[in-house]
Amino acid sequence: MGTLASLMDLARQSLMANQAAINVTSNNVANQNTPGYTRQVVSWQARDSVTIGDLNVGGGVSVSQASVRDRVLEQRVQQQTQLHAQSQALESALQQVQNIFGLTSTSTSATTTQLGSAMDSFFNALSSLTANPSDIAARQKVLSAANSLAGAFNSASNQIAQVSASLDKQVSGYVDSVNSLVTTIASLNEQIASNSPNSDAGTLEDQRQQAIAELSQYIGLNQISTEGNGITLTTSDGAILVSGGISYAVDTAQINGTSHIFAGPAGQDVTQTLSGGAIGGTLVAQDGQLPVFQSSLDNLAYAIGTQINQANSQGIDGNGNPGQPLFNLPATSAGAAGLIRLATNNPQAIAAASVGEGATGNSNALILAGLASGNIVAGQTPSSFLSTLLGKIGSVTAAATTDNTAQEATLSQLTAQRNALSGVSLDEEAANLTNYQRAYEAAAKIFSIVDQMMATALNLGVPTSVS
Repeated sequence: MGTLASLMDLARQSLMANQAAINVTSNNVANQNTPGYTRQVVSWQARDSVTIGDLNVGGGVSVSQASVRDRVLEQRVQQQTQLHAQSQALESALQQVQNIFGLTSTSTSATTTQLGSAMDSFFNALSSLTANPSDIAARQKVLSAANSLAGAFNSASNQIAQVSASLDKQVSGYVDSVNSLVTTIASLNEQIASNSPNSDAGTLEDQRQQAIAELSQYIGLNQISTEGNGITLTTSDGAILVSGGISYAVDTAQINGTSHIFAGPAGQDVTQTLSGGAIGGTLVAQDGQLPVFQSSLDNLAYAIGTQINQANSQGIDGNGNPGQPLFNLPATSAGAAGLIRLATNNPQAIAAASVGEGATGNSNALILAGLASGNIVAGQTPSSFLSTLLGKIGSVTAAATTDNTAQEATLSQLTAQRNALSGVSLDEEAANLTNYQRAYEAAAKIFSIVDQMMATALNLGVPTSVS
């Protein structure tokens, strides 16, 4: 009877073990589409056996479950997520600038843009004025073209400023998301240290890794494993975001009109050294690219306005008086594209004649019109300078698009590798479920046989039904 009881106990343990394995499989199938879920596998361990006399009695089997994860591969996915998010944010910002000038991936021609067209119209109007400098209609056409040119500069400058302001708001939104996620990760660190300090934490660790993956979309991270199955997170330049169960909020502030990022216990300024994530890409666009484009636009507006004003002041206007500035400009080129304005609405203010030539002369009009082909902007003609600027915008945008495509492909490849290891395969789970069900049925059969044998033994060998 003792042996039969032991056999019944072994069957009971087998039933329980296979039921646990079936539950793991069921959980995997149920969470196939759960973001961040890592499939779990069952490990079978023989219990310690007991020797009684010359008889070695087995202790049955026990099961344990663990998530199938490759921590190195998970970190690679997170790092690639940071690179992809940065390239994506940079591409988006640059495409907005490209749209301001009406550029496309196949066309960066200055003449097809609003600013290029306005500039050509202005110099063409001056050229037409040289043929009939006393014609009021021709003079009015110059003023109208000058006003359109100033408006085109204003519009382009204002739109760049709007893109910059939009990027500021995006950074603030990203920072709010970062702070929420680091708080969540710190809380999960505490729970994992309490529940599973020396082993895989299962669902809790899945939740933490998912939160870190989401955090990687916003900011560049370094991840360090610590004791107690914990994780320390720092920014790409070393400012601490999470340490154990403590999180440190990220802050933003406007300094001289530019967004600055502060992180870590001491609130250090990490703006210049931060990279990765949407914040990193946005900062590259906002602090690196947009100021360059804006400065070039300002230089072009200031050079044209200054040279036109100087040339006009050297001639005689339609009333026989010394010419006055046609454009209002700031003292320096800074902000010139946004501040340039037409200084007069009097068509006679155009100084078409040179001194001593008479009010109907055209010598100074020739000088004004000739500025179109003069190297008046950083050693280039206005149209060449604008073409260079637009070409640069198109080039960096195309490079950002190419980089983003490459980063996305790499991320897809790494994600596929991780999913092949840690993701749930319904075919594999179906095969496991069949094995566990058959093993469960076998254990149940043994249990039934032992039950019948025990009933027969209790009835001294007389066959009887077991109820």
